[in-house]
Amino acid sequence: MDFSLNDDQQMIQAAARDFASQEIAPTARQFDESGEFPLANIRKAGELGFMGVEVPEQYGGAGLDPVSFCLMIEEVAAADAAHSTIISVNNSLYCNGIVQFGTEAQRQQFVRPIATGAEIGCYGLTEPQSGSDAGNMRTRATLSADGSHYVVNGKKSWITSGPVARYMLLFATVDPARGPKGVTAFLLDTQQPGYVRGRTEPKLGIRASATCEVEFANYRLPVANRLGEEGQGFQIAMTVLDAGRIGIAAQAVGIARAAYEASVQYARERKAFGSTIGSFQMIQAKIADMKCRLDAARLLTWRAAWHKREAARQGTRNTTEASVAKLFASETAMYCAHQAVQIHGGMGYSQELPVERYFRDAKITEIYEGTSEIQRLVIARQETGLR
Repeated sequence: MDFSLNDDQQMIQAAARDFASQEIAPTARQFDESGEFPLANIRKAGELGFMGVEVPEQYGGAGLDPVSFCLMIEEVAAADAAHSTIISVNNSLYCNGIVQFGTEAQRQQFVRPIATGAEIGCYGLTEPQSGSDAGNMRTRATLSADGSHYVVNGKKSWITSGPVARYMLLFATVDPARGPKGVTAFLLDTQQPGYVRGRTEPKLGIRASATCEVEFANYRLPVANRLGEEGQGFQIAMTVLDAGRIGIAAQAVGIARAAYEASVQYARERKAFGSTIGSFQMIQAKIADMKCRLDAARLLTWRAAWHKREAARQGTRNTTEASVAKLFASETAMYCAHQAVQIHGGMGYSQELPVERYFRDAKITEIYEGTSEIQRLVIARQETGLR
């Protein structure tokens, strides 16, 4: 088994590391405190090809592989998780689904401007009453009498980039009685009448990643903007979430790495009782455990990314690998951030250092795109075949 990176992978890793250190890290605290959306940095990320890493070049993307995407996300997340959230959603939740299930016209219209960074995309699945239970959605898309368009009414919540996105990949039911089999996917322009943005959510972490509720009030959608067939939406949503969970795993690895590296540096410099704290066995044990979990999380994420490429070639899914990576990496991020705060002591609790931000940012990786509890259900059901 070869764990070495090819030339393209090394190239995007280096480019992302330079961008993260020069553009993102110096502004991360400012954006975290203000909650302002980092539009200028996101535009630069688009110019570098980061907003459509796996998108084929003919649709404005970089045309690279899933491992390259993970390498880029890790570097960005190590500098600031909020930036990586915006970039990950653009890539894995928005562009990925349209490239995979869309028509040529849909790819040109809805993917190209997002992959180049000219516009921002978002993913509309969650509703106030249906988070983990995605099949229990109430947003309704009703086909017009002449069959030319759908009229959408309902509400979506926790929409990442919702306050700033130009386009949305929306999931709505055409027949609530059919449950998940009634869910259908649509592509929409947020600048059209009937798309109403709610307030930006005040969040614990990833504060520069704008999140809001969205309401649809008789929003008219051309039939040509339906993604796939009626009733195919739930399948599209779950397939896209497989990809999204790999992105969150990579983000979690980046957060864990930042917490780990900060802890190692602090353990080398901080002195107590006449010695550097890194010489104390209890601190050494924390560093060792962080390192083991970090390496394991990264390798599980790379494995999931590799399986994603193979699954695409074979027309299958990589659900188990994605959920394993997301579950382990997210809990690793939380573990490493927690240990980093402990190692830093009082300074770990202070906003003078970024460690407390890593702790706040890490928590969301255990929640969005499927909680840790849901990941365990997914994994167990895939392994046992039981429901």
